[in-house]
Amino acid sequence: MATLIRSAFGFGEALIAVPLLAFCIPLGVAAPLAVLVSITVAGIIVVQDWKRIHLGSTFWLVLSTLFGIPLGLLLLMSSHQKIVKAALAVIIMAFSTYSLIGRTPLELRRESRFWLLACGFCAGVLGGAYGMNGPPLAVYGAMRRWSAQNFRATLQGYFLPASLIGMGGYWLAGLWTSTVTHYYLISLPVTILGVFLGRVINHRLRGEVFLKYLYIGLASIGALLLVQTITDRL
Repeated sequence: MATLIRSAFGFGEALIAVPLLAFCIPLGVAAPLAVLVSITVAGIIVVQDWKRIHLGSTFWLVLSTLFGIPLGLLLLMSSHQKIVKAALAVIIMAFSTYSLIGRTPLELRRESRFWLLACGFCAGVLGGAYGMNGPPLAVYGAMRRWSAQNFRATLQGYFLPASLIGMGGYWLAGLWTSTVTHYYLISLPVTILGVFLGRVINHRLRGEVFLKYLYIGLASIGALLLVQTITDRL
């Protein structure tokens, strides 16, 4: 399920894979397993559609993410993480709602170094704190009006190095165990199937229809983050 959504829309699998896996296996196994699968998905898509990747955008997004990750890790260990999480959720929901119902959705007609660095940095913060790099990247892609195919490919060009770095961190922390590898090999056949089925869906998405699904997905992610924050406090 997670791979199908990731392959079709380019992001969003972390919200599905890790919570569901955590019902069956320890979180310390589920998290590195999800990252290992992410590397596989990104690698296959990059090989399939490397010509559709906006390399310049990918470079600046990855570079600024590296500076955001340490702040995300600090937030993870601080007492302010719930406030930041709630604020990010509200911002994501506000952007998505405005884009869905507003008369003039936000649009960037050309590459913006400022927005690339800002969205990449926020992706690093979200990734370091909550393992959710995708929403800020999706916001930038939506503002640039990337096609569904370019959107999917460019985000994988980002996720491949970002996931490799993340997996290196799990390995250094001793969390990449034989159990993780065992479950990864079990999941590999359906992961590959999910990638190819998602590609079929992605290539059927066009223009405004894709953007509508994208905004709805972002709004759902923002709502889930807000609900998580509220329930954590109760």
